Amino acid sequence: SPDDADARRELLLLAPSIRVPCLTHDGARVWNTLAIAQYLDEVCPLAGLLPDDRIARAHCRSVSGEMNSGFANLRSSLPMNLKARFPGHKIWGGAQPDIDRIVEIWSECLATYGGPYLFGTRRTVADAMYAPVVTRFLTYDIKLDRPCIEYTRTIMAMPEMIEWIAAARLEPDDIEELDMDF
Repeated sequence: SPDDADARRELLLLAPSIRVPCLTHDGARVWNTLAIAQYLDEVCPLAGLLPDDRIARAHCRSVSGEMNSGFANLRSSLPMNLKARFPGHKIWGGAQPDIDRIVEIWSECLATYGGPYLFGTRRTVADAMYAPVVTRFLTYDIKLDRPCIEYTRTIMAMPEMIEWIAAARLEPDDIEELDMDF
């Protein structure tokens, strides 16, 4: 039931904010996507999660933070759905400025750093932050220009994305444990 105290306690064990994802590592529990990325950069500095250049690093942090805290209209009007395609989907007016801003970010990054990823030839936190948006743009048939189309193809070709989407497609359409209101 939506008011099931046991279910709520179980979610609280995963993350105090009752949000996912949540990373538990070496005594740390981190539950905000951007905080997880920053934590991983701290514990795995050689992984290259942020660009080497100071200016590019600041830019990467900024666009990642914007994704982490912004685009509420896009999130609400174009929910994640890895199992469906909606060709010609009508975009709710409030979502269009979010789409336009994301396209602006991608276009600027790809032009500045040369692609194929947002900050050049290596994947960064920014690519991880925008990967779910790539799936939304494909699900809802968002029209993009050539550089952004190529970027979506690059992200969708990543082995991690292929694995994630394949696993999601195997999930039941309704997950009873997640059907709760708080």
